[in-house]
Amino acid sequence: MARISGNPDLPGKPDIVLKGAFLEMERENRPLKAEPEQIIQELHRLLNNFELELQKEELRPKVLSLVPVLHTLRALGISLAPEGSTVSARQRILQYFLKYPLTIINGDELSVISGIQEYARRVRELRVEYGWAIISGTAAKEMYQEEDFPLENIQNIKPDDYILLSSEQDKQAAFRWNLAKNIRNSNESVRNKILEYLKQNVGEPVTGEELRYVAKDKTEWARRVRELRTEYGWPIVTKTTGKPDLPVGTYLLESTRQSPEHDRIIPDPVRGRVLRRDNYTCVRCQWNKSLWDRSDPRHLELHHVKEHAKGGKNTEDNLVTLCTVCHDDDDVHRKS
Repeated sequence: MARISGNPDLPGKPDIVLKGAFLEMERENRPLKAEPEQIIQELHRLLNNFELELQKEELRPKVLSLVPVLHTLRALGISLAPEGSTVSARQRILQYFLKYPLTIINGDELSVISGIQEYARRVRELRVEYGWAIISGTAAKEMYQEEDFPLENIQNIKPDDYILLSSEQDKQAAFRWNLAKNIRNSNESVRNKILEYLKQNVGEPVTGEELRYVAKDKTEWARRVRELRTEYGWPIVTKTTGKPDLPVGTYLLESTRQSPEHDRIIPDPVRGRVLRRDNYTCVRCQWNKSLWDRSDPRHLELHHVKEHAKGGKNTEDNLVTLCTVCHDDDDVHRKS
């Protein structure tokens, strides 16, 4: 245990004890963050001692003299944490994420601000037990490769990077992660596991990190989601493919109804442009996603003005946006 002595140049400052990565005021024996200036002074003293050790031949004393340096550096990181977040490493990590949402945060940053090496476990707890939508660099990059992650610089993201997708806590996350664990351990294919998980959460956004977990971390998971949408006709939307108000990095299955087979081959870019042109609203009844509820789980589909079977093309001028109720109306297809 190293001691940071009171500084005669700073009258009234009590001694501070450095224990592991945490600092405690000896007076009142309660947790309190030390001033960075005090910690830097101690760091200078320890480094000066290390210079003396370097002149010796024995290896172990050199290593041992660096241990308090390591602890002091961690304490310096803790001293930078926002007020009110010094109680635990997990809280310090959360406050750091909340200060920089939708920003790529490197694991080294979390190690500094938390003062611990096991920051990844704390991130997992925040995600799985506390409902914070934190996505890993691996999942973000795999989504980006399928054009489902519209943030800049994602192509350079690293596996030990993280992004907080939303500043809103998801209180249902713990339940979903338990469900994800059961589906993950089933003998189904990756595609079927993902579809089952989405069906169990129909109408609710889930993160790419959840789907990656369900797929047992298989790199193909994001491609399978795209296939479910574009080849199998499941109405799975993202921020860039049909529901712009969704948080980045999330997916939502709008209903358990598949699109007609001939509508599944409409390219995603065309689909997106038509939806934006029609303001994400049914051109017939003016229904839009803001009116969605569980008792009326309709969603938006694209309708061929000239039927696909009669040579109608998958072009913007031959497509209009309809809700599923209007799309099912026989009059719509008789007029095509």
